[in-house]
Amino acid sequence: MNNNLKVLRAKYDLTQQNLAEKVDVTRQTIISIEKQKYEPSLTLAFKLANYFNVKIEDIFKFKEEN
Repeated sequence: MNNNLKVLRAKYDLTQQNLAEKVDVTRQTIISIEKQKYEPSLTLAFKLANYFNVKIEDIFKFKEEN
């Protein structure tokens, strides 16, 4: 799954640590999501979307595997 998390974080001038604290996860979780090594739970995806006041699909783009 592709994501725009790093772009949104930069737009709001947040460090990975700042964002992690805002959504109650570790900095490593944010790093892993940004590097597309971890797909967040639906709950975390909603927390991120709510924090940035956007829809989940504005952050995460589903990529079908062939």
